Amino acid sequence: MTEKLADQIRQKGALTARQVLGIGAGPTDAEWSRLRHLQFSHPANTLFAREGIHALAALMVLRLAFGAAPVWLEVAWLLVVTLVIFVGARIERTLINAPLNGITEEDLRRHARFSAISAVVWTVPLIYFGIIGDSAEQIGIWAVIAMLIAGSALVLSAAPLGTICFSAVAGALAVMGFLVSGSYIFAAIVSAFVAIAISGTLQSARTFLSAKVAEAGVAEKDEVVSLLLREFEENEADWLWQVDTSRRVRSISPRFAFALGMAPEEAEGRPFVELVAGASWESGQFAPSLHDLAERLKRRESFSNLLVKVAIGQESRWWELSGTPMLDDKGEYVGFRGVGSDVTEQRESSEKIAYLARYDTLTGLPNRLMLNEALGEAMRYAKQWRSRCAFLMIDLDRFKAVNDSLGHLVGDQLLAQVSKRLEDIASENETCGRLGGDEFAVVIRDASESGYVDRVARKIIERLSQPYEVDNHTLYVGASVGSALAPRDGKSVEELLRNADLALYRAKDEGGGEHCTYEPSLHASAEERRQLEFSLRRAIENNELVLHFQPVVDAQLETVVSFEALVRWVSPEHGFVSPGKFIPLAEDTRLIVPIGAWVLEQACREAVNWPKHVRIAVNVSGEQLIEPEFPATVVRALAASGLEANRLEIEVTESIFVRDAAIARAALEQVMALGCTVALDDFGTGYSSLGYLRKLRFSTIKVDRSFVQGAAKDNAESLAIIRAVVAMADALEMSTTAEGVETEAELELIRKLGCKKIQGFYFGRPMPSAEAREIFALEKLRSA
Repeated sequence: MTEKLADQIRQKGALTARQVLGIGAGPTDAEWSRLRHLQFSHPANTLFAREGIHALAALMVLRLAFGAAPVWLEVAWLLVVTLVIFVGARIERTLINAPLNGITEEDLRRHARFSAISAVVWTVPLIYFGIIGDSAEQIGIWAVIAMLIAGSALVLSAAPLGTICFSAVAGALAVMGFLVSGSYIFAAIVSAFVAIAISGTLQSARTFLSAKVAEAGVAEKDEVVSLLLREFEENEADWLWQVDTSRRVRSISPRFAFALGMAPEEAEGRPFVELVAGASWESGQFAPSLHDLAERLKRRESFSNLLVKVAIGQESRWWELSGTPMLDDKGEYVGFRGVGSDVTEQRESSEKIAYLARYDTLTGLPNRLMLNEALGEAMRYAKQWRSRCAFLMIDLDRFKAVNDSLGHLVGDQLLAQVSKRLEDIASENETCGRLGGDEFAVVIRDASESGYVDRVARKIIERLSQPYEVDNHTLYVGASVGSALAPRDGKSVEELLRNADLALYRAKDEGGGEHCTYEPSLHASAEERRQLEFSLRRAIENNELVLHFQPVVDAQLETVVSFEALVRWVSPEHGFVSPGKFIPLAEDTRLIVPIGAWVLEQACREAVNWPKHVRIAVNVSGEQLIEPEFPATVVRALAASGLEANRLEIEVTESIFVRDAAIARAALEQVMALGCTVALDDFGTGYSSLGYLRKLRFSTIKVDRSFVQGAAKDNAESLAIIRAVVAMADALEMSTTAEGVETEAELELIRKLGCKKIQGFYFGRPMPSAEAREIFALEKLRSA
């Protein structure tokens, strides 16, 4: 409220007479009460002195009137004056001691009325001597009254209403007294004196009250600022700091002292930089950020959000400081003031985030982002010095088998050991990192030396292919490497990464454990693969896939006992696409899942048209088996076609047991529970077949065509393998099928070796469904 009055004074120049006198405001007006409180706070210091002066003045009047008036009248007047002095002092004390909003309009009127009554009492002797015609005593008494008016104008100008009432009433009665006695000149002099006294009182009161309002406004602002600062320090993590012209801390707040780790009185007056420099204060070897702070304070420059590394005790902390120079009323520099906060936790979090953004959490190696930055820097270096840099992309061979069979924990430990070996291999010229999964990379900053990249790649393959010991397991994984050189193989980071990836794909395609460099022809292969994938995605909905069926016959009777369903693709864009080309692509892209479901459904629909004893065999990949919906897919195919479950045979290869063996086994067991049979295809070419034969009961073991052809050439190993497989199958009550029989000689040999069923070109190539049905018609004619 006082601040608003101060603004009014600044805008209008002065308070109004009504505001100064307190006329016309209601008792609920807070501004009115505030002004009256300011007015009556001043006379408190002079109240006792004024009471003494009034008593002395009363004695002076009695001395002038002594002998000229009856004694009883003098005594009566003295008693009335004494009562007036006492009651007036009591009224003033009530106003002086009133609370901020305790002075009412009635209080002010009572004070004014009593001032007027007091004036009447003091002017009674003057009127009396005017009536009896004693001008000398009259003038003397007026001199005493004029002294009281002048004194009130000087001392009580802060509360002008009572003073003006006293002066006006006393002056008016004095003028009347001089007029009665015929002293017209004195009456005029009294009128002029009173007018001047009243005007001076009003002006003095206005000046005093304006100064008090301004002073109270400043105090109120300081109080508000202090309150806000206290609230700021209490409710925020920030604290206030202040230094003088010598850069020594002053007015230390409790929170700032807590941040310094010492008591306020201990830190008061010490150099700011000394308090936060720690041991470096003696040596002068400040942290760069602290040196920056000292320089800004020295140059008296404002600063904001300055990050400073400080030493508090034996601990390093990070502070964020803001400050601005302080100037006095004359514009002279008197120090610095600002705010600060401890941001150590935020800083550490930021550093951790920055680390996580550039480093792999599992291995501690640089991640893809940092490798990209390192490659970009190497390419800029190569361009500047007209040299060459290289990017090597590394993929672990057989890592997935380890991860799936032994678990992710073992896989993670294996990756950590791989990263350690890469770090051991890398020199200052190489930066190694992890791209993700089982893919790593190496950036070679200077690859100008001929054969250098190949030597590094070979060293990586050799080192990573050595056995690992993880959780009592001896693990063997290999590595394939693809490399690209800049600027020859790419002008940008993205281009070089893509080309190194193409080279890696070729290395993996060649069987792994190889290093392949980028060649422009790889782009053509990649583009062909991309287009082939695009076409394959539309093959089912466009009815481009067809099924062919290859017969499997009884080795002795040479009658058809089953057909193997084989998918063929004739693309409008690519023509006939070999299964050896699009099946691996389908498995890599997981398109094998919808394609496999389609094959299963169509094969069952076709088998319904065959004789009841003829089965249909459908190949299923590992990608299909790990699908949770695979057993349901088999159920839907059987239900939609009406085929009996015992006529459906699922063919799998040994490789499915390397990846997610438990899931594959569970899926096959559910299929067998339906009544379907399971055949093991390409036996002897995969991993640990004997163990899986014991765990899962297969209906048929299919001997791979490579062993059949080897046996036909009288290869002892092939003959021994076929005899062992047949003997084992007989012991396990399983049937055997020999694949790839193309000649009569091979047929006779397989019969002698004991295989139960035969499949190969000798009895029929894969054929359309119509031709398969014709076989049954011919068999029917022969039997007739």
